[in-house]
Amino acid sequence: MFDYSAVAELFRQRSRRRPTQIAYRRFANAADAIQFAIEVLPPALLHGTFIEVNDQRLGARQIRQLYDDDGFPLARKRGTV
Repeated sequence: MFDYSAVAELFRQRSRRRPTQIAYRRFANAADAIQFAIEVLPPALLHGTFIEVNDQRLGARQIRQLYDDDGFPLARKRGTV
């Protein structure tokens, strides 16, 4: 069972071509971090994005799986599933 309420940090691999893109952001809970990664980041940037929750690092595939999971606690934006 994944803890969507745990504090989460989002990391983005830095790009030499886009130095101003988001590289780090802290979230009060993992659900918000997952939602941000899927709904706010451009899809091309999801690859190379990691979320760290309770010393566990989640890559793009795991982020998507958690977002799509029936246990995801937040309302999903239309067109993202």
